[in-house]
Amino acid sequence: MPSSSSDVTTHTRPPSGPRLRTRVCDLLGIIHPIVMGGMGPPATSPELVAAVSNAGGLGILGCGGFSTAQIQEMAAQIRALTTKPFGLNLLLFLCDDASMDALLAERPAVASFAWPRLDQPLEPIFRRAHAAGALVMHMVSQVPQAVKAARAGADIIVAQGTEGGGHVGLMATLALVPMVVDAVAPLPVLAAGGIADGRGLAAALALGAEGALLGTRFLATTEAPLPGFAKQAIIESDGHDTDLTEIPDLISGRAWPGAMSRVRRNRLIRQWSGREWELRQRRTEAAAAIGVARDAGDADGLALYMGQDAGLIHAVEPVDEVMRRMTADAHSIVTGRLKAMTGG
Repeated sequence: MPSSSSDVTTHTRPPSGPRLRTRVCDLLGIIHPIVMGGMGPPATSPELVAAVSNAGGLGILGCGGFSTAQIQEMAAQIRALTTKPFGLNLLLFLCDDASMDALLAERPAVASFAWPRLDQPLEPIFRRAHAAGALVMHMVSQVPQAVKAARAGADIIVAQGTEGGGHVGLMATLALVPMVVDAVAPLPVLAAGGIADGRGLAAALALGAEGALLGTRFLATTEAPLPGFAKQAIIESDGHDTDLTEIPDLISGRAWPGAMSRVRRNRLIRQWSGREWELRQRRTEAAAAIGVARDAGDADGLALYMGQDAGLIHAVEPVDEVMRRMTADAHSIVTGRLKAMTGG
């Protein structure tokens, strides 16, 4: 059921604290240059997407693999919780006309895309999104991908470094972001991968990005639908205990084009590392074991997607608090410590 008007007013009170205004803020109609990556359930939910938008950022919900009815239902739930802009995301290698039609019928402020097949044309997809009134945000892990997306008509490019959780490429954020910024100028770029606090946001701005896109940090929030043991695994991580691997995709039977998975190095990953050839034969058995581990709340037997920035996350907190502190710290760095270095 939609929230009452009083509930919406409560949910959408103006965020407080210092502001860092960039072109992305003006383009997206948001207060803070912070975007939540387009992850899907069970990692995120309409409640988490709305919480990010209500806190002054842009929440995006991943819709890959959803039916038309599910996309409609999820969009309706988000709108019941926020009056602010939000986005919907599709994985292009999985995308079909029905999914695209369903997503664009919901008229999101942003149509977010990622991971196309190498031979998949982007221009017709972006043109359809623009015709539906949506801005196009496209995530890349390499400079040539960014150039291709810019030429196809993307409005915002997300440069995702390998430090991020989930499906990522192999180049680090520190090198990738300024290379993409230079390659697609004057298009605005968001930095992603390894960013979890105000220092990361300030660094992204210093690299030429117009803001940051976060995933792991928002998974360790009170609004995130992850079970408690999965959030605790993020809190306990020191940032050194993740691996890039194909193991989760081999178990699921879904190959992502050009991507590896960054997950926590736990019993599941150690069990199959170096035995990927055997895992291809025993995929059904491994998938069943994951189901048992999930039912038992056994974090050591699951593929836990998290970035190296988990080592910067020390508590499960409300989204509003995470964003308030992040923007305040970044503002302090930009206007204080960095400015002092210039003699200002």
